Amino acid sequence: MGMAGQLSQSRERADLHDRAVFLDRDGVLVRAFVRDGKAYPPQTLDEFELLPGVTDAVRRLSEAGFRLVVATNQPDVATGRQRRDVCEEMHRRLLEGLPIDGIEVCYHTDSDNCLCRKPKPGMLFAAAAKWSIRTDLSYMVGDSWRDVGAGKAAGCKTILLKYNYNANLEIQPDLEVFSLWEASEAILHGHV
Repeated sequence: MGMAGQLSQSRERADLHDRAVFLDRDGVLVRAFVRDGKAYPPQTLDEFELLPGVTDAVRRLSEAGFRLVVATNQPDVATGRQRRDVCEEMHRRLLEGLPIDGIEVCYHTDSDNCLCRKPKPGMLFAAAAKWSIRTDLSYMVGDSWRDVGAGKAAGCKTILLKYNYNANLEIQPDLEVFSLWEASEAILHGHV
Protein backbone atom coordinates (compact mmCIF):
# COMPACT_ATOMS: atom_id res chain seq x y z
CA MET A 1 0.00 0.00 0.00
CA GLY A 2 3.02 2.34 0.33
CA MET A 3 2.37 5.82 1.67
CA ALA A 4 -1.25 5.85 0.57
CA GLY A 5 -3.81 4.63 3.04
CA GLN A 6 -7.48 4.03 3.37
CA LEU A 7 -9.99 3.58 6.12
CA SER A 8 -13.50 2.35 5.74
CA GLN A 9 -16.48 1.74 7.88
CA SER A 10 -18.95 -0.88 6.79
CA ARG A 11 -22.50 0.26 7.27
CA GLU A 12 -25.59 -1.59 6.28
CA ARG A 13 -28.07 0.65 4.57
CA ALA A 14 -31.61 -0.17 3.67
CA ASP A 15 -31.37 1.90 0.50
CA LEU A 16 -28.04 1.51 -1.31
CA HIS A 17 -27.35 3.73 -4.30
CA ASP A 18 -24.54 4.02 -6.75
CA ARG A 19 -24.17 7.78 -6.18
CA ALA A 20 -21.65 9.41 -3.88
CA VAL A 21 -20.59 12.72 -2.48
CA PHE A 22 -16.81 12.85 -2.24
CA LEU A 23 -15.71 15.30 0.44
CA ASP A 24 -12.39 16.97 1.03
CA ARG A 25 -11.48 17.03 4.72
CA ASP A 26 -9.82 20.34 5.63
CA GLY A 27 -11.95 23.39 4.86
CA VAL A 28 -15.00 21.24 4.07
CA LEU A 29 -15.59 19.02 7.11
CA VAL A 30 -13.08 20.45 9.57
CA ARG A 31 -11.60 23.86 10.16
CA ALA A 32 -8.55 24.74 8.10
CA PHE A 33 -6.03 27.22 9.47
CA VAL A 34 -5.14 30.14 7.20
CA ARG A 35 -1.64 31.57 7.33
CA ASP A 36 -0.26 34.03 4.78
CA GLY A 37 -3.30 33.45 2.56
CA LYS A 38 -2.87 29.66 2.43
CA ALA A 39 -4.97 26.98 4.15
CA TYR A 40 -3.32 24.37 6.39
CA PRO A 41 -4.74 21.29 8.12
CA PRO A 42 -5.10 21.06 11.89
CA GLN A 43 -1.86 19.86 13.45
CA THR A 44 -3.15 18.54 16.76
CA LEU A 45 -6.24 16.74 17.99
CA ASP A 46 -7.12 19.86 20.00
CA GLU A 47 -7.25 21.85 16.75
CA PHE A 48 -9.43 19.25 15.03
CA GLU A 49 -13.01 20.54 14.96
CA LEU A 50 -15.98 20.18 12.65
CA LEU A 51 -17.16 23.28 10.83
CA PRO A 52 -20.64 24.63 11.66
CA GLY A 53 -23.47 22.78 9.91
CA VAL A 54 -21.31 19.83 8.83
CA THR A 55 -23.07 17.21 10.95
CA ASP A 56 -26.53 18.12 9.63
CA ALA A 57 -25.36 18.45 6.01
CA VAL A 58 -23.64 15.06 6.05
CA ARG A 59 -26.58 13.36 7.74
CA ARG A 60 -29.08 14.63 5.21
CA LEU A 61 -26.89 13.53 2.27
CA SER A 62 -26.54 10.08 3.84
CA GLU A 63 -30.29 9.86 4.47
CA ALA A 64 -30.88 10.75 0.81
CA GLY A 65 -28.92 7.61 -0.12
CA PHE A 66 -25.55 9.03 -1.11
CA ARG A 67 -22.36 7.18 -0.26
CA LEU A 68 -20.13 9.60 1.61
CA VAL A 69 -16.40 9.29 1.04
CA VAL A 70 -13.70 11.63 2.29
CA ALA A 71 -10.84 12.05 -0.20
CA THR A 72 -7.98 13.96 1.39
CA ASN A 73 -4.39 14.85 0.55
CA GLN A 74 -2.27 14.77 3.73
CA PRO A 75 1.31 15.43 2.51
CA ASP A 76 2.37 16.78 5.92
CA VAL A 77 2.68 13.15 7.03
CA ALA A 78 5.27 12.47 4.31
CA THR A 79 7.17 15.67 5.07
CA GLY A 80 7.21 15.06 8.83
CA ARG A 81 5.06 18.07 9.76
CA GLN A 82 2.27 15.73 10.93
CA ARG A 83 2.40 12.38 12.69
CA ARG A 84 0.51 9.62 10.89
CA ASP A 85 -1.06 8.34 14.11
CA VAL A 86 -2.52 11.82 14.80
CA CYS A 87 -3.90 12.01 11.26
CA GLU A 88 -5.41 8.53 11.58
CA GLU A 89 -6.99 9.44 14.93
CA MET A 90 -8.61 12.45 13.25
CA HIS A 91 -10.04 10.10 10.64
CA ARG A 92 -11.24 7.65 13.26
CA ARG A 93 -13.13 10.51 14.92
CA LEU A 94 -14.75 11.45 11.61
CA LEU A 95 -15.85 7.86 10.99
CA GLU A 96 -17.15 7.54 14.53
CA GLY A 97 -18.98 10.87 14.60
CA LEU A 98 -20.41 11.18 11.08
CA PRO A 99 -22.24 8.81 8.72
CA ILE A 100 -19.22 8.51 6.42
CA ASP A 101 -18.67 5.29 4.47
CA GLY A 102 -14.92 5.62 4.10
CA ILE A 103 -11.85 7.79 3.97
CA GLU A 104 -9.32 7.67 1.15
CA VAL A 105 -6.00 9.29 2.08
CA CYS A 106 -3.00 10.28 0.01
CA TYR A 107 0.09 10.85 2.13
CA HIS A 108 2.30 11.69 -0.88
CA THR A 109 3.79 14.98 -2.00
CA ASP A 110 3.66 16.28 -5.58
CA SER A 111 7.19 15.02 -6.20
CA ASP A 112 6.06 11.42 -5.59
CA ASN A 113 4.00 11.63 -8.79
CA CYS A 114 1.45 9.13 -7.44
CA LEU A 115 -1.96 8.42 -8.91
CA CYS A 116 -3.86 9.20 -5.71
CA ARG A 117 -2.82 12.81 -4.97
CA LYS A 118 -5.49 15.27 -6.02
CA PRO A 119 -5.94 16.73 -8.65
CA LYS A 120 -5.49 13.19 -9.95
CA PRO A 121 -8.67 11.12 -9.47
CA GLY A 122 -7.09 7.97 -7.98
CA MET A 123 -8.78 8.20 -4.57
CA LEU A 124 -12.19 8.75 -6.16
CA PHE A 125 -11.71 5.82 -8.55
CA ALA A 126 -10.54 3.58 -5.68
CA ALA A 127 -13.70 4.37 -3.70
CA ALA A 128 -15.85 3.97 -6.83
CA ALA A 129 -14.45 0.48 -7.39
CA LYS A 130 -14.90 -0.48 -3.74
CA TRP A 131 -18.57 0.56 -3.54
CA SER A 132 -19.71 0.32 -7.18
CA ILE A 133 -20.12 4.09 -7.35
CA ARG A 134 -20.96 5.77 -10.64
CA THR A 135 -18.81 8.87 -10.68
CA ASP A 136 -20.97 10.42 -13.42
CA LEU A 137 -23.84 10.50 -10.89
CA SER A 138 -21.61 11.76 -8.08
CA TYR A 139 -20.27 15.02 -6.66
CA MET A 140 -16.92 16.26 -5.39
CA VAL A 141 -17.07 18.98 -2.73
CA GLY A 142 -13.82 20.73 -1.89
CA ASP A 143 -12.11 24.00 -1.13
CA SER A 144 -9.27 23.97 -3.68
CA TRP A 145 -8.56 23.67 -7.38
CA ARG A 146 -7.06 20.23 -6.60
CA ASP A 147 -10.45 19.01 -5.36
CA VAL A 148 -12.21 20.44 -8.40
CA GLY A 149 -9.61 18.90 -10.71
CA ALA A 150 -9.95 15.45 -9.15
CA GLY A 151 -13.73 15.62 -9.35
CA LYS A 152 -13.73 16.69 -12.99
CA ALA A 153 -11.12 14.06 -13.92
CA ALA A 154 -13.37 11.40 -12.34
CA GLY A 155 -16.45 12.69 -14.17
CA CYS A 156 -18.17 14.13 -11.08
CA LYS A 157 -20.04 17.39 -10.74
CA THR A 158 -17.88 19.73 -8.67
CA ILE A 159 -18.73 22.17 -5.89
CA LEU A 160 -16.23 24.60 -4.40
CA LEU A 161 -16.61 26.04 -0.91
CA LYS A 162 -15.52 29.66 -1.36
CA TYR A 163 -12.98 31.16 1.03
CA ASN A 164 -10.68 34.14 0.75
CA TYR A 165 -7.71 31.75 0.28
CA ASN A 166 -9.07 30.11 -2.87
CA ALA A 167 -9.99 33.09 -5.05
CA ASN A 168 -7.66 32.19 -7.93
CA LEU A 169 -8.55 28.78 -9.29
CA GLU A 170 -6.74 26.91 -12.03
CA ILE A 171 -9.89 24.86 -12.74
CA GLN A 172 -13.43 26.20 -12.43
CA PRO A 173 -16.08 24.25 -10.47
CA ASP A 174 -19.64 23.64 -11.59
CA LEU A 175 -20.90 25.58 -8.56
CA GLU A 176 -19.48 27.80 -5.80
CA VAL A 177 -21.09 28.01 -2.35
CA PHE A 178 -20.03 29.13 1.12
CA SER A 179 -20.68 26.06 3.28
CA LEU A 180 -21.23 22.33 3.16
CA TRP A 181 -24.84 22.98 4.14
CA GLU A 182 -25.29 25.10 0.98
CA ALA A 183 -23.58 22.36 -1.06
CA SER A 184 -25.98 19.77 0.36
CA GLU A 185 -28.94 21.99 -0.55
CA ALA A 186 -27.70 22.32 -4.13
CA ILE A 187 -27.12 18.55 -4.44
CA LEU A 188 -30.46 17.55 -2.93
CA HIS A 189 -32.44 20.06 -5.00
CA GLY A 190 -30.61 19.38 -8.28
CA HIS A 191 -29.05 22.84 -8.58
CA VAL A 192 -25.71 21.53 -9.79
